[in-house]
Amino acid sequence: MTARIYKPAKTAMSSGKAKTQKWVLDYAPDSARRIEPLMGYTSSADMASQIRMTFDSRQDAIDYAKRHKIAYQVMEPETMRRRPMAYSDNFRFDRRQPWTH
Repeated sequence: MTARIYKPAKTAMSSGKAKTQKWVLDYAPDSARRIEPLMGYTSSADMASQIRMTFDSRQDAIDYAKRHKIAYQVMEPETMRRRPMAYSDNFRFDRRQPWTH
């Protein structure tokens, strides 16, 4: 069973960065999920997929995995690249795309 150590990305539903500062250790699924035929729920026989632990730093998560002899894989977070923009750029005369209705 392999554990994944990563820093979660921000949700697409908001611009806030809540719950993205801590590192997460969770287990990779061992078996595929299956659809329950009567109600249509998805289920899995893998109980370890329900475990999710948070740590203040990457090193704390790695130390925990080593201490408990858990195979782990660290996924480095991607840096956010933002273009600086100003509201006034919407009305510039030399826009690349013309502004029309």
